[in-house]
Amino acid sequence: MKPGALLSVLACAFAAVIWAANGDDNLVPPRREVYGNGRIFDISHRYQPEMPEWESNDGIGQFLWLPKSMKNGSLANNSEMKFPTHTGTHVDAPGHVFDHYFHAGFDVDTLDLDILNGPAMLVDVPRDSNITAQVMKSLNIPRGVIRVLFRTLNTDRRLMFQKEWDSSYVGFTADGAKWLVENTDIKLVGIDYLSVASYDYLIPSHLVFLKDRISLYKPD
Repeated sequence: MKPGALLSVLACAFAAVIWAANGDDNLVPPRREVYGNGRIFDISHRYQPEMPEWESNDGIGQFLWLPKSMKNGSLANNSEMKFPTHTGTHVDAPGHVFDHYFHAGFDVDTLDLDILNGPAMLVDVPRDSNITAQVMKSLNIPRGVIRVLFRTLNTDRRLMFQKEWDSSYVGFTADGAKWLVENTDIKLVGIDYLSVASYDYLIPSHLVFLKDRISLYKPD
């Protein structure tokens, strides 16, 4: 490319940036789910007031404020956010259900990024059951697989797109969690609602997973 042509391209790009910065009612922010020709899939949910909150029928409500706004004369826009850490797409820290882990500082930043990043197996769970030991055995997940995303009836029911919390969601029973820990190499468990554990086995299933510091990713 000739220098003149390069300068023309740069000038056009600069003009486009200036035009965008000056504001345009038709600007649409890009929101992609697939990157690098399928190398990375973003399966996180966008935070919005109507997304479900644990044991609430009102969703998370307002969670974003703009105390400093350029429209009101501030030099920059500065936002404040407030919502429970157990909201939307999140991972559970080991201290979530173990107080000694909590006070020892086992926060999410102590989780292994090598476990949290990499290829994952997507598994469809039978739609008529929670994830029990029997279900886990029937899935025939091979040894060596360390990241599994469990797609359940929650996805079919689009529970993450309903404002009202639903206690009938699908999750792991205690024996299902125990079977996974004892019979697979899985270190990351992903599921498609606010809890990896079914409501009737809420704490027992978490205790099984987090005792061995299995990373729990939800919702996918």
